Amino acid sequence: MIEPNMKKPSLFRRSVMGLVSGWRRVMDVRYNPLKYIPDPSLKNLFYACVVYSMEHILWVFAANYLGWFGYNTVVSIVIHFSVLFPFRIY
Repeated sequence: MIEPNMKKPSLFRRSVMGLVSGWRRVMDVRYNPLKYIPDPSLKNLFYACVVYSMEHILWVFAANYLGWFGYNTVVSIVIHFSVLFPFRIY
């Protein structure tokens, strides 16, 4: 039996293609499941919720990485306020 002579793509190429696929799944209209929602304002609301959620998750990761949690009460209040304030808008 003849074995195929194809090499597996490099880890870098697979990682980049995975990122591109994930980006298309979320941001490209052809792949995004939100295209089935007929009301544009409702679509924008869903996108805004996703953006704010990701923003807050990244904020918490950054604050934890910088060591801001557990050191100062004032800093902790500022971080929590910055996370919760945008939700007050909606």
